[in-house]
Amino acid sequence: QVQLVESGGGLVQPGGSLRLSCVGSGMVFSLNAMGWYRQAPGKQRELVAGIIEGRTTTYADSVQGRFTISKDSTKNAVYLQMNDLKPEDTAVYYCNADRGGKLYRGRYYDGDYWGRGTQVTVSS
Repeated sequence: QVQLVESGGGLVQPGGSLRLSCVGSGMVFSLNAMGWYRQAPGKQRELVAGIIEGRTTTYADSVQGRFTISKDSTKNAVYLQMNDLKPEDTAVYYCNADRGGKLYRGRYYDGDYWGRGTQVTVSS
């Protein structure tokens, strides 16, 4: 059974940085698509960033230029470097992954596997 485990969340002041990590285990195949979603209280879950190897990298407009997604295929891992954090970035961040990768209108779309989430709070 595929498991995705996130780490790296926490409390940070506005303007600060955090790096989220997610590692997949329990599968015999590679996770070619991995990404991050977030859900703030009272809001719908939204894509933050996703990467499908050899195809595309997608960012939400709200994080473009501040967040960077990267992937380590040898570890089935994905990372999210978050800089210049803002209070509106406060949310539970979920790791998402898929064996092949799905697109919707050319953008990363929900993979089959989800992590349990890690809380990111941006507050002074």
